[in-house]
This record gives sequence, C-alpha cells and structure tokens, in this order.
Amino acid sequence: MGPGSSAAPSWLVAQFPAPLRGAAADVRLSDISRDTLPANDGWAAADGGTTGGSTADDAHVFTVRNRGELVRALDGGSATPKIIRIAGTIDANTDDDGDHLDCADYATDGYSTGKYLAAYDPRTWGPAKPSGPQEEARQASAAGQAERIELAVGSNTTIVGLGDSENTAVLKGASLQLRGVDNVIVRNLELRDAYDCFPVWQPNTGGLGDWKTAYDNIWLRGATHVWIDYVSLSDKGHPDEEEPTYFGRNYLRHDGLLDITNASDLVTVSWSRFADHDKAILIGNGDTATGDRGKLRVTLHHNEFESVVQRAPRVRFGQVHLYDNRYVVPADAHDYRYSIGVSTESGVYAENNAFHTPGHIEVADLVKSWNGTALHQSGTLFNGYPVDLLAIHNAYNSGSEPDLTADVGWTPTLHTKIDSAEAADRAVARGAGAGRTP
Repeated sequence: MGPGSSAAPSWLVAQFPAPLRGAAADVRLSDISRDTLPANDGWAAADGGTTGGSTADDAHVFTVRNRGELVRALDGGSATPKIIRIAGTIDANTDDDGDHLDCADYATDGYSTGKYLAAYDPRTWGPAKPSGPQEEARQASAAGQAERIELAVGSNTTIVGLGDSENTAVLKGASLQLRGVDNVIVRNLELRDAYDCFPVWQPNTGGLGDWKTAYDNIWLRGATHVWIDYVSLSDKGHPDEEEPTYFGRNYLRHDGLLDITNASDLVTVSWSRFADHDKAILIGNGDTATGDRGKLRVTLHHNEFESVVQRAPRVRFGQVHLYDNRYVVPADAHDYRYSIGVSTESGVYAENNAFHTPGHIEVADLVKSWNGTALHQSGTLFNGYPVDLLAIHNAYNSGSEPDLTADVGWTPTLHTKIDSAEAADRAVARGAGAGRTP
C-alpha cells in the first residue's frame, strides 16, 4: 500500500469488523497477532523466549466477537498453537444464546444476599466460618458463575485485541486463567470488571473480618513464559467504592487485576495500565510457599498505575525488575496504602520510576515491608524531585518495619533501554494501555 492510499490491506479487511476499518484505521492499526517477545525484553525473554501462538496454522487463527466464539477458540485450554483476535466487546456473563446473565440468574438453592447477611451476622453467628444452608447455597451459586467467567488459556496461545484507542477491544467480566501453561501472549486488550456476585464472609481476616472475592482479571498459577503488553485492567463499570458496607466492611466485588502465583516464572508485563482498583498485582501468594524460591521472576516496565490503593506490586520470593513505571495517586485518594510491597525473601530491583501524589502522601508511604529485607532503588522521582526510597523508608518506618538493604542478591540483565524516570513518565502517560500499540 503506497503513501496516502486509502485502501485497506487484505489482512485488515479479513480480520477486522467493519466499524474498525476505513482510512483512519489504516494508519492506526497494525497486525500484531504474530508478534513475538523481542529479545532481552524482560524475564519472559529468558530460556528460549516467548512466542505465544505465532506458529499457528490458518485453521487456528480466530476472530471472535462473543463469549461462545471465544470459548470455542480457547478449546478448553488446549496447547495447540493458536491466535485469538478479539473484536469489539465480549461479555463473559452471557448464556449459550448470548443473553446477558446477572447475579440473580446465577443464584441457586435459595441463596440471597439478605438471607446470607442475616445468617452470618457476627453479632449472632460469632467468629466461626460460615457454614450451613446459606453458605452451601452461596458456594453453588458461585460455582455457576465461575463456570461462565473463568476462561482457561492454554499453552502456545496469543490473545490480541483488534482495535485502537477509539475502538478498544474489551473482555468484560471474565477471569483469564493461565494454570500450568507455558508460552502465552496477551496484548492490546482491555479487561474490566471481573465482578464476583457471591463474596464470602471471613470472620477472622484482619481482626475485624472481611469480604473475600474470587476473581482476578488475569491469574497466573504455575505459568511460565508469559508476555502481557498494552493491556488495560480495571473495575470499570462496578467500582468497589460504590458498594455498600456490611458487617462494618466494604462489600468487595473484585480481587486482583493481575496475580502471579504458585511458582509462575519468566513473565514480562509492559506498557499496560492498571487503574481504579484496590489490589493491583500480587506476585507470590504466601509466606510459607517455599516452592516459589527460584521462581516468580517478573519484569514490569513502562506500566501506569493510576488510582491503585496497594500491590503495585507486592512481592514474595520473586526477583522482580521494576523500571520506567508511572504511578498516579489522585487527590481524593484517602484510602491509599502503598505502591511497592516488599515481602518474604523478595528481591525487588526498582529503577527510574515516577510517582505523582497529593500532599497528604509522603515518600515514606510508597514502600511497605512485611518480612522483606531488600530493595534496590535508583532514579526515583517523587512529584518531579529525585528521592531515595530506601533511605526514606528506613528513616521513617524504623519503628514499625525492619530496615531494608540495597543488596537484593541479583542484577537485571534482560531489559530494554532504561529511560530516565522523567522521559518514561511522559512516554507512559501517552502510550500505555490497550489501543496504543505502536
């Protein structure tokens, strides 16, 4: 196609729905579905790299526009190389006819929120875990929703959204499950509102009890060689802050945006946007999960964390390279807790990250440690000024948290060009998230 031509290339006509085609689309869209992770681009480039479904034959290249088509393309999580192109918005909470399902449609065996609250009110039920008819009904109802929205992704798979910033491909209400798989790519896709209809009450959590939800937008368990790139993840549509309070605790509907647990390894997360959420990224799910030692090697670069309360990320055991990321805490964020969580046997190597916060957030608030001992940091900007996260953490949190050392026991060698925090901050602000692939 020559300069100035308005004709769409053949692959664009074949793979994109009509609303995404046209002269403007010729400029904005490119076929990235057979892309592989570039050499040295983070931990996912180690040990042979990450190629996803790039070798798929024509019979295993799918363009999907609804849940049914997506489920068929995923093929139960098979390892056959495949490319799945998502067009438009797909709602995971739909039945086999494509009709939307709400929480009432999943409720079974006499479950209702009102009955559940009445049955397990701590003032009458006490501190024991819920049991009996309403808890059994909740579990059965939750299983029905899980069957619809938990989508197993197999090895050797690429999932890519077809769209630009004006026509973003969206997967709504789903939880992508990468369990025990290898070699997966997810790119240029918005994942929003993995909404749990049936939270469970846990009386002994945090001293006061709390609500526990089930679904992450993306959950890696024992997954290796995974590249997540130009993805947007949020609670858009159902923010938890608008949910009611029951038993004195917010009735949470969402778990993590991206959890990397159970000895997952060799993961790169780049140019993605995490927004409007409580717990963004958990790397390592337990202090006693010693099988995670030597695993959980993750690179996070050129990502934006906006209106995220905590876990950006929180790390146990893993060697995590955190560079050229942008953090934005809004002025009204009175529930902000921390950004970087340093936990058991973790080694976080943080370089050239930029933080924007309101006046009531201090530098000492950005890092929190639980049993963690090490954090390398350099090139950090805080509201435009250079700061030393490590020194300030140790000076201001010495009474409540252990001092951290700069020796994390390793030095990153797999990475793209590391820009200054100032340059990366500008680039990420205009370029991270779904629909913004180059």
